Amino acid sequence: MRNDERFEIERAFDLLPHIVGSSWAVVWFRLNKIKKPTREEYRRKVLDYLKMMEPIFESYQANEKFTDIIKYIQIRKQEEYEKIISGLNKEIEKRYNRYIDYG
Repeated sequence: MRNDERFEIERAFDLLPHIVGSSWAVVWFRLNKIKKPTREEYRRKVLDYLKMMEPIFESYQANEKFTDIIKYIQIRKQEEYEKIISGLNKEIEKRYNRYIDYG
């Protein structure tokens, strides 16, 4: 698969964890008046919200035109999930620090 064929999906996976996952998680913690969740609690909640997007990740038809992009999406999705849980997604960690500091 050429880089230009997966460029938009790469950008989406660069942004979705913190734009969707972290934003929705912060609202959830605020509304539940949880000012100091642990990093692990925060990461799990981010992942919960990101996983709600799974129908979009699985939206391409299962035919030979989409085989490569479907494989790429599955690999990239799993990588992002692992980065979030392990604390290797720097944007999620930055958002956690901001929430703890400014709630």
